[in-house]
Amino acid sequence: MEWKLVCPRSELDLVFPTNSGRIEYHTNIVRGAFLSAQIAAGIVVDGKPKYPGLHVLRHFYASWLIDRNLPPKVIQERLGHSSITMTFDTYGHLFPRVEDEQEVDAAERALLA
Repeated sequence: MEWKLVCPRSELDLVFPTNSGRIEYHTNIVRGAFLSAQIAAGIVVDGKPKYPGLHVLRHFYASWLIDRNLPPKVIQERLGHSSITMTFDTYGHLFPRVEDEQEVDAAERALLA
């Protein structure tokens, strides 16, 4: 609500326009905000921002969902993948393996015995 009151007005009624009310381009967002924010946060390698583009945020979101044990089908839908195969081909290495869960279960049973 606060942003809406101070947001530059435009004919297109944009949510995040430039100061002059025009379309904000991806390149400007990356250069002007994303890279600068990384530098300010110290997320740098050899003095340069570690992540060159915004796509890394999508991968972070996917791995965060997986880490919270959401069902794969829910993750597929949230990422907008056309099939579960696409989700598993891209992020399958992040899902817990059945063998891992069995090993944890065996270790927990051994502790309780």
